[in-house]
Amino acid sequence: MSASASPTSSDTTSVGPPLPEGGAPPGRLRTTFRALQHRNFQLFFGGQIISLTGTWMQTMALSWLVYDLTGSSLLLGAVAFSSQFPIFIFAPVGGMLADRLDRRRVVIATQTASMILAFVMAALTLTHHIHARHIVVLSILLGIVNAFDLPARQSFLVDMVGREDLINAIALNSSMFNGARFIGPAVAAIAIEKIGEGGCFLANAVSYIAVIIGLLLMKVHCPRRSGNVSPMESLKEGFRFVRRTTPIRALLLLLGLVSLVSMPYTVLMPIFAAKILHGGPRALGTLMGASGVGAMFGALTLASRTGVRGLGRWIAIAAGGLGMFLIAFSLSQTLWLSALLLLPVGYCMMLQMSSSNTLIQSMTPDALRGRVMAVYSMMFMGMAPFGAFFGGAIAHRLGAPITVAIGGAASIVGAVVFARYLPMIRVEARELIGAQEALRDNP
Repeated sequence: MSASASPTSSDTTSVGPPLPEGGAPPGRLRTTFRALQHRNFQLFFGGQIISLTGTWMQTMALSWLVYDLTGSSLLLGAVAFSSQFPIFIFAPVGGMLADRLDRRRVVIATQTASMILAFVMAALTLTHHIHARHIVVLSILLGIVNAFDLPARQSFLVDMVGREDLINAIALNSSMFNGARFIGPAVAAIAIEKIGEGGCFLANAVSYIAVIIGLLLMKVHCPRRSGNVSPMESLKEGFRFVRRTTPIRALLLLLGLVSLVSMPYTVLMPIFAAKILHGGPRALGTLMGASGVGAMFGALTLASRTGVRGLGRWIAIAAGGLGMFLIAFSLSQTLWLSALLLLPVGYCMMLQMSSSNTLIQSMTPDALRGRVMAVYSMMFMGMAPFGAFFGGAIAHRLGAPITVAIGGAASIVGAVVFARYLPMIRVEARELIGAQEALRDNP
């Protein structure tokens, strides 16, 4: 967590290359992108940029298609719920498999399955056979695939870059996700008008080819890690570790709260674009893109760090800032001001999410990484569908602005509680990180 250095060490929580005497980093750009020195991560990074751009195109196009077909904020929430709820159910199994099987092969399988589902969505839309029930079913299937993909992909990072550059790889992975989040909606805003939602789905399906090729070209050793432990006992072991490790438990509880109460603003974005700001697909693209730009800068801020000191404090501040800027966004009536406010919303959201990911992985043994990241996925993505469903229902009765404001206020409360308990969990967090650093230095 956030911690001053122990009396016997200048910084027991620092991770990454040492700084030269004088304190200045040896080239800020080189420090920020140091994980790209690894060939496997280069392949992963390049393929994911293309694939994630397609994914965000599909996300925006799907939201617009649902709202265009039904005009219902409730159904917007229901579709988001159906696509993410399976993560809450199946992520523990996905994490267990990530700790037992070759993680690269698991990711190849999940990316291939996602590609097939995108082709089906494109075919139904382009042939004008798409209905709300089709969208719900395909969203559920995609959610099941993601439940296996997320833990494997997150835990696969350490296999590509090692523990030394893991923090930087996590941050760059987040910046890539949000760079695509900016590019994808911007492209989709134009593509929806030119080639329709079906064209966006088709582009997403094709984009998966890039990441699959990159994964096939990798040369990485992913050993079997779980020995003779039964699958059920393996599942229990992961949950026990999270429950007994106070810093990780605290981080996950705050993450789950923010995902539940604050993330629904993204699901309600078509309503803000169409009804409140009186725009169309381009207005929606502007709003989503602004949030993505802010999130990308949040991830790059983390990438420029060489250690984890102070991240606990960053998390508390980011969660509180997210709540405040969401409340301000809910009061805006103009497109330019709404887009401007979404920049710090995206920044704070990603800084909290990525910093939490970084700290959790820094405290987690390699043998448990997949299962712990499964719980992370449950809190990050698995709680979001509940928030989307309830957010859509509340927006149906009270309106989208009030719904977003309520979520922002709850996020502020969570940040205050986390900050209050932060000094109590800081010592244990430092000990856990120090133990993992010792294992890295003495394999």
